[in-house]
Amino acid sequence: MAGLLKVACMMVLCLAVVAAPIAEAVTCGQVTSSLAPCLTYLQRGGAPAPGCCNGVRTLLGAAQTTADKQTVCNCLKNAAGQIPGLNPQNAQNLPAQCKVNIPYKISTSTNCASIRF
Repeated sequence: MAGLLKVACMMVLCLAVVAAPIAEAVTCGQVTSSLAPCLTYLQRGGAPAPGCCNGVRTLLGAAQTTADKQTVCNCLKNAAGQIPGLNPQNAQNLPAQCKVNIPYKISTSTNCASIRF
């Protein structure tokens, strides 16, 4: 009887592990959509829209692993190079404007591989 109980417990444990949701990695698509409300600020300045800072916070909250954080960094770097009329100073000031801490500059020259998270 004790052996059967052990087998049943092992089966339940295995099912729980298999059924556990697998964490998804952050994608550049998520970065782009989270920061879409920031476009006007990044180009023209002023104050970022509330949706912009909410997107920044959501994105930072989603990037939990080092790999995710490096992905976000690389996506931001690539996006900075593709936004027409981007004001580089506005991009660098975005974290401060949204009152969040990002340990690197949002810039096309950022080396995301060298950043320690």
